Amino acid sequence: MEQKRPPIVTILGHVDHGKTSLLDFIRKAAVAAREHGGITQAIGAYQITHEGSPITFIDTPGHAAFEKMRSRGAKVADVAVLVVAIDDGIMPQTIEAIKHIKSAGVAMVVAVNKIDLPGINKVAQMEKLKKQLSDREVLIEEYGGDVPIIEVSAKTGVGVDKLLEIIQLVAEVAELKADSSLPATGVVVESKLDKFKGPVATVIVQNGTLKKGEAVVIAGIKGKVRGLIDFTGKQLDSAGPSTPVEVLGLEEVPQVGAELGKDSSTKEEKQVVITSIVERLKKDETTILKVVIRTDVAGSLEAIEDALNKFNEEGEHVKIVSAHTGNLTESDIKMAASTGAIVIGFNVKVLPPILKLAETEKVLLRSYTIIYELIEEVEAVVEEMLKVGALEEIFGTAQIMVEYPYGKNEKIAGCKILDGVFTKGPKVKILRGEEIIGETKIKSLKKVRDEVNKVEKAEECGMMFDPKIDFTVGDLIQSFRTI
Repeated sequence: MEQKRPPIVTILGHVDHGKTSLLDFIRKAAVAAREHGGITQAIGAYQITHEGSPITFIDTPGHAAFEKMRSRGAKVADVAVLVVAIDDGIMPQTIEAIKHIKSAGVAMVVAVNKIDLPGINKVAQMEKLKKQLSDREVLIEEYGGDVPIIEVSAKTGVGVDKLLEIIQLVAEVAELKADSSLPATGVVVESKLDKFKGPVATVIVQNGTLKKGEAVVIAGIKGKVRGLIDFTGKQLDSAGPSTPVEVLGLEEVPQVGAELGKDSSTKEEKQVVITSIVERLKKDETTILKVVIRTDVAGSLEAIEDALNKFNEEGEHVKIVSAHTGNLTESDIKMAASTGAIVIGFNVKVLPPILKLAETEKVLLRSYTIIYELIEEVEAVVEEMLKVGALEEIFGTAQIMVEYPYGKNEKIAGCKILDGVFTKGPKVKILRGEEIIGETKIKSLKKVRDEVNKVEKAEECGMMFDPKIDFTVGDLIQSFRTI
C-alpha cells in the first residue's frame, strides 16, 4: 500500500556560491539535534528531521554526477535547490545547473545565499537576480511562476528553517508516495572500493524496503547485503523509501546512477547506449567502431575477439585497438581517449579511479558478464552505423592527373575537378576503379601557388592530405559526407 514518503533533495549551483556550506550547516544542525549526537559519516547522503518530518539530502552530487544519473534515466531527486550568491548573481555554472534541473524534470527552489555580506544593496541585487532568473525561464512566484525564492545565509543559518519549510511544502504539492512492502528499488549516489569493507555503494531507496541479509542486484552487479549503515554510522536492519544507506556485500563497485533492483540493462537503456556510440562515431566522421578490450581469462578474450572479427567479413566495421586480460588500467582509458575507442570489460573489476578517469576523458566504458549480451550490443551498433552511412552526399569529384614530391615523405596530388566543389572541411575518399583505397581529409588546397578555400568544376588544383594516403595518378577523389 502506498504511503507518503520524505522528499529527496539535491543542491546545485555555481562554484563558491555556498552549496557545500549550506549542506554542512543543515547536516551539523541535524546532528546536534539528535540525542546520540554522533559524527556524520561521509556516505554521500544524509537525512534530517524538520518539524517532525524527514528530508533526505544528497550531499556530494556535483553537476557531472547529477547529469550522469539523469542520463542513465535515474530520477534520484524530487527537489533541486539552486544556490545563487547575492553578490554574483547568475554565473556559468548556475546556467548549467538550471539546464540539468529542467532536463531532469524536478521541482526547483532558489536559495539566494550570502545575504549577510556587508556593503550589499540587497533590494537592488535581489531585483537584478530575479530578472536574470526570468531571462533563463525560471519564473519565481512573485513573477507569476511556481519557483519559490528564499534568502539565506549558509554562514549564520538565517533563512535555513524557511528553506526547509518550503522544501516540505513543495513535497506536499508533489504528493510523493511509495510502497514499503515491495522489494527495494533505488539509485546509487556514491560508490567506492573500501580497503576494509570491500565494494560499497550509497543507495537511496526510492520504493520498497531494503533488508539486511537479502540478495540484491545493482545494474547486473550481484551481492548479498552484509550491512546497511546510515550517515551517523549506525547499523540498520532495513531501509525504507527515501532512506540513504551505505550497502556492504556487493561483488563489484557499481557506477554512480546505477539502479538497485535491475539485473541488467533494459532494452531502452541499451538503445540509449547504442545511440550514444553511433552519435560519437558520426561526430568523428567514421563508420568504424574502435574497441579496447579487457577480459578475465585468455579463453574469454579469444572468444570475444573471434566474435568481433566476424563483423569485418563484409568490410571493416570493428577495429580492436587493444586486447588484454586482467583488470582495466589507466593506460586502457588513455589509449581509448587518444584513438576514439570505447572500452569493453568482460568479467573484470572496474575500480572507482578508472571510472573517474573514463568520465574525465569522456571515454565510454561498458562492462559485461555474459558474452552474448556484449556481442548483441556491438551488433546493434554496427547495424545502426550501416544505416547512418547508407546514404552519402557527394560534394565533388576530382581526378589525380599528376604527382609532385613534397619534402622527404609527402607528395602533392595535382588534380582536375570533374564535378562539384572541393573545400578543406569534408572528408574525402580515394577510389581506384571500384576499390576504395581509403579516407582522409584535405590539409592543403592550392591553385597555382596560392592557398584557397574552394575549387570548382573544370578548375585545376593541388591537394595534400592528412592523414597521408597512398594515391596514384588516375585515382578519383570524392568529397563527401554520410547522411
